[in-house]
Parts: sequence; C-alpha cells; structure tokens
Amino acid sequence: MDESTPAAGGGTLQRRLRLPDAIMIGLGSMIGAGIFAAFGPAAAAAGTGLLIGLVVAGAIAFCNATSSAQLAAQYPTSGGTYVYGREQLGPWPGFLAGWSFVIGKTASAAAMAITVATYAVPAAWVKPAALLAVAALTIVNTLGITRTAALTRALVVVSVIALGVAVAIGATHTGPSAALAGPAVTVHGVLQSAGFLFFAFAGYARVATLGEEVIDPARTIPRAITSSLAITLVLYLLVGSSALHALGAAGLASSPAPLSAVAEIAGAVWPTVVIRVGAAAAALGALLAMVAGIGRTSLAMARQRDLPGWFAAVHPRFGVPYRAELTLGLIVCVLVVLTDLRNAIGFSSFGVLVYYFIANVSAWTQDAAHRRYPRFLTVVGAVGCLTLVATLPPASIIAGVIVLAIGVGYRLVRVRRRPISK
Repeated sequence: MDESTPAAGGGTLQRRLRLPDAIMIGLGSMIGAGIFAAFGPAAAAAGTGLLIGLVVAGAIAFCNATSSAQLAAQYPTSGGTYVYGREQLGPWPGFLAGWSFVIGKTASAAAMAITVATYAVPAAWVKPAALLAVAALTIVNTLGITRTAALTRALVVVSVIALGVAVAIGATHTGPSAALAGPAVTVHGVLQSAGFLFFAFAGYARVATLGEEVIDPARTIPRAITSSLAITLVLYLLVGSSALHALGAAGLASSPAPLSAVAEIAGAVWPTVVIRVGAAAAALGALLAMVAGIGRTSLAMARQRDLPGWFAAVHPRFGVPYRAELTLGLIVCVLVVLTDLRNAIGFSSFGVLVYYFIANVSAWTQDAAHRRYPRFLTVVGAVGCLTLVATLPPASIIAGVIVLAIGVGYRLVRVRRRPISK
C-alpha cells in the first residue's frame, strides 16, 4: 500500500487534525471509558489489588501503544490495525483485527452510553437517556471530524475538573464502606482486574484509526498516542488511589457509580452534581471517539470488501464515512436496550485484546527502517494481551470466540462469492 494514499473505493478523507486535536481525541477515548466504568468490576475481581492490575494494564497498554504508534507512522490511513495486519501479515489477520475492533468497540459504545445515563439521570430513565446520547453523538460525528474534535476538547475539560474534585474528596474523606473487607487479593484476580482495566486504556490508539485525517501523521500520531496514554495513566492512579481510600474495595465493587459515592461522603450537594456532570461528559467523550474510530475502521474494511462496499461512501461535504456511522448508531441503540454494562465491558475487552495482539505481531514484522521502539516491547505486548484474555470471565471469552467464528464464516462466504482484495 502507498503510505499516503488509502485503498480505492468510496472517496478519501481530509487531513484536518493537528497534534492537540489528536491528543484530545485520545484523552476523550480513555478518560470516560475507564475511570467511570471499569473500576467497579476491577475491584470486584481484585479488591485492593486493583491498583496492581491498573499498573499491569498500563504496562501492557504502553507496549501496545508503541507498536500502534510505529505502525501508524508507516501506514497513515484509516483503519488502524485492520490495515496494519493486512499489510504486514496478510488479509486474514487483518480481517480478524478489524472484526474484533468493530464488534468489541460497538459493545464498548453501548457500555459508554449506559454509563452516561447512569450518572446523568435517575435509574428509571437510564435506557431512554442512553439512546438519546447515542443518537446525538452519531449526528455530531456525521457533521465532520473537526466538530468531533471540538466537542471532545470541551468534554475532556469538564471531565478533568470533575476528576480533580473526586480526587480531593477521596484523599481527604473516608466512608463507612472503607472499613469493610473487600474481595481477596489473588494473582488471578489481579490479572482479571487488569483485563477489565485494559478496557479503560484501549482508546489510546483511537487516533491511529483516524490516520487519514491527521496532519503530518508520521510525526503527529506517535506523539499523540504516547502523550495521551501517559496523561491518562497518571489520572487513573490518582483517582483509583483516592477512591480506594474513600470507599474501600468493598464499596468500589458494589457501587454502580463509585465516584458519585465518593462525592456523597463530603456531605454536600455540589460535589455530587459536579461528579455526575463530569462523569457524563467523560463517557460522552469516550462514546464520541468510539463512534468516530469504528466508523473509520468500517470504512477501511469496506474499501477492501471485507464489509459491504456500501459502507465505503464518504460524505461529499462533511468528509466522513456517514453510512458506516449511521448504521453503527442504530446497532448501538439496539445493544443499549439488550445489554448489561458489566457483560459489555468483558466482551469488549476480549475483542480489543485480540486486536492489539495482532498489532503487536504486525509490529514485530516491521523492518528496521520503520521500527521506532525496541522489538522486545512487541513480545511483551503480545504475551500480555493473551494473558489478559485468558483471565477474563468465561462468558466473555465464549462470546468473543463465537463472534470471531461468525466473522470467519462471514468472510469465507464473501471470498467464495467474489474476489476480495489481497
């Protein structure tokens, strides 16, 4: 593949994103996904060992980030690891990466929509509010990538302010649940918590899927990926430590909205309001970036006929894969009605870990001219991904394997019906 030109079919996207925009999209992808959704399942799995799990997840994410960064510099087009897998390993590994990303992140989008509503409205209105959030952000994404970046920037600012309030309260207050015994700390539990928390970090390479819309991608994408990951890891450690201090592992594990529970300890109304607004903003930012990333990966797959070519259409005015994004919005709405938040996180983690395993293997095969980081990091990243997959709940693993099998069957049918680009 030419390093500057995407595969044919349906039009090209426009390079409009600068480094600050790319970093904000990375932050928006991660901050909402992890801090407000994954700490509960992680605490249930590992108790106070969730901080160890967080470090493990962060280390594996760093290895994966370096692989994604150097691959994105070589292949600055839409599609992320779908493209990298095709170019470095062949059509089938590329397809498995793309399929895992699209399916896994679609589940993530449903989880984020439910998280938005959980913090923003009373329990009886969670599903309708989640549907409204999906519809609104799908529309924003179809109006152009610069609008996506601008809204993401605003949402990240609101989120960080709220997190600052949560850290301050959590570090200086202790609730009744902090004295309760939490789940036992075991090696398996810590690794399982790392698998859940990896869901939190998985947005760091979202900008790589937007590679066709980044200005000076060979320089911008690697810097954006590593910068947004480093900033988010610091935030996660601060929030996780303070939340454990305030609620204890038992309180974190039992609360559907743990940072709101932290705010309530202060005994005033305003911290709870700030946290809820910030949490909703963070989850909205993650959802916004997910829709953009899934749309671009679907576009890349449609260009190669791994998805129906109809999805390769780019809007002539707004320069976005509007058919892919509108279809995605509809599917996410269906999942919001049918899915459970914790199950969605586990299933999403499976798909994303498969995706990054293929990214690491792809990076291993790069020649010396395109390698920017030590090769052993790709090995650590690949082994780490497989280890975390093995520690996920059995239901998540079974569902993930079934969905991968469906994808393989789907592609076999398409290969037999008509030739697919190699």
